[in-house]
Amino acid sequence: MKETKAARRKTVARPKPRAQCAALPWRFADGLEILLVTSRDTGRWVIPKGWTMKSKTRREAAALEAIEEAGVEGRMARKAAGAYDYMKVLRSGDSQACRVTVYPLEVLVQRDSWREQDQRSTQWFGWEAAAAAVHEPGLTRIIHRFARGQIAGGVPEAAADPATVVSALPPES
Repeated sequence: MKETKAARRKTVARPKPRAQCAALPWRFADGLEILLVTSRDTGRWVIPKGWTMKSKTRREAAALEAIEEAGVEGRMARKAAGAYDYMKVLRSGDSQACRVTVYPLEVLVQRDSWREQDQRSTQWFGWEAAAAAVHEPGLTRIIHRFARGQIAGGVPEAAADPATVVSALPPES
């Protein structure tokens, strides 16, 4: 039997990316601002994100991450603003492909204390500075697209959502 060219090609199976969810905390102060947090390991500017949870929707899990990592609560958009891919370096040193689904969160409450405040810094950025501060190109595109929608005068989808996210965590003391 003659081997075909296609059969001789070696295919490398790429592992399916693990799902993560994230909040894109925003507010209008001096224009549109985005809240970024530092990552625990590298200190890079990121948005609050984490692994999906079996007992919660992605949207609910993103809201929980916003509370734990940034101490913010508010109105979460019903629909995601987009998704981006990145490689997460695990504690073992291995890398894991991840796909992060991002939900805009209109911040209504910023707590004085929260679970990870001693492990991370938070800072409000103008949207352009936030887009420049993050390292993932896909997240930069999501911030740009989200900001253009806000600046164009469209009603933010998060603001149209009547459900206020209620904290599932007790206040940190």
